[in-house]
Amino acid sequence: MDSYLIQVNGHGDRAPMLDVHLKSAGNAVSPGKAKGRKPRWAVRASEMSKKTFNPVRAIVDSMKVEPNPKKAMISLSLGDPTVFGNLPTNDEVTRAVKEVLDSGQCNGYAPSVGYQSCREAVAAYYDCPEAPLKAQDVILTSGCSQAIELALAVLANPGQNILVPRPGFSLYKTLALSMGIEVKLYNLLPEKAWEIDLEHLESLVDEKTACLIVNNPSNPCGSVFSKSHLQEILAVASRQCVPILADEIYGDMVFADCKYEPIATLSTNVPILSCGGLAKRWLVPGWRMGWILIHDRRDIFGNEIRDGLLRLSQRILGPCTIVQGALERILHRTPPEFYHNTLSILKSNADLCYAALSAIPGLQPVRPAGAMYLMVEIEMEHFPEFENDVEFTERLISEQSVFCLPATCFEYPNFFRVVITVPEEMILEACGRIQEFCEMHYQGAEGAQDLECDK
Repeated sequence: MDSYLIQVNGHGDRAPMLDVHLKSAGNAVSPGKAKGRKPRWAVRASEMSKKTFNPVRAIVDSMKVEPNPKKAMISLSLGDPTVFGNLPTNDEVTRAVKEVLDSGQCNGYAPSVGYQSCREAVAAYYDCPEAPLKAQDVILTSGCSQAIELALAVLANPGQNILVPRPGFSLYKTLALSMGIEVKLYNLLPEKAWEIDLEHLESLVDEKTACLIVNNPSNPCGSVFSKSHLQEILAVASRQCVPILADEIYGDMVFADCKYEPIATLSTNVPILSCGGLAKRWLVPGWRMGWILIHDRRDIFGNEIRDGLLRLSQRILGPCTIVQGALERILHRTPPEFYHNTLSILKSNADLCYAALSAIPGLQPVRPAGAMYLMVEIEMEHFPEFENDVEFTERLISEQSVFCLPATCFEYPNFFRVVITVPEEMILEACGRIQEFCEMHYQGAEGAQDLECDK
């Protein structure tokens, strides 16, 4: 039987060192000379890394296309509101961080789930009679992306499945597949302003379903679910006893003629992990501050899920402590007019973009109600020279230097997504170029049929 002999050697002012010797059958064997083992290099990528796949990067990186050198590039592809400088965060937000930095009080490690005072601040900000929250119901994370990762990791095991919207944010699938979790895609309906096909959703549930992801307001659709529709979603989850992972990073980013309802405020029995953060509403995605709000009024999650989230959070010691220290001031000092002004700009851009694209033959935009995006259907039968939305958007780049994401990135072919955070003049210029592109390639019913026959 093998045993280990550990000796502690200390010499003068040197730190003690551990000598480890493997003893086998009474004889010491020096390290690296274990009998029967021939050392050799065998470094391989992990199975988790091999399962990790980002469809946006896979598609975009494979688009080997150069923009038109005669036209300045206009990118309507990246969901980062800071890119063009037209949507800065509020001075109160940056001042809060500067004060914490100058104080020198938040330079060390925080608890893995975040400072207690910061968790209290988030709980107080989102607490309401319909969905009460306390500090112990808040887990601070490194951005909303980590919040989603932790929520998935605590709810689902390898071999189970999760229900994900189609079209939907690609990160859900990327994270799930890397964890060995199956993804089942439920349909959203463009003709109903991207409401969920509830019948299709419910048909996907089986004994291995671990959770339902509900993204509202939506990326990539820019849609906002009504109160009645959210209640219908909750009814499905309640009937099937499936918890909800609510991606609400765009919460409250809705236009004036619409109302945002946090899904937890409408539920009395369905347990919900709501994921959010500073990134979008406060226009600071690079600050990497997110959170999970645990809504569990029937104690269905119980200590099991809470303890699991705590343990998972300990893998990485929480989000940036400087931003944590500023969190209470950011939440409570940001003036209401900042949110109003941001939404006014987004609404104006959305209206301009929707009106301009609606007038283009062969395109059918779906009017957004919030977030930072709109989706546009390509009537592919009128563009028969293109095989799909990827080829359509590639040619749009090469001919017009306008970059929109093909919706194949979101599991929804023959659409493309437009980001509406760019300055107004760029929106108008981009839409003008898209119109020129479509007019160049559009084929009426007869022309398209003739082209198909030529093929």
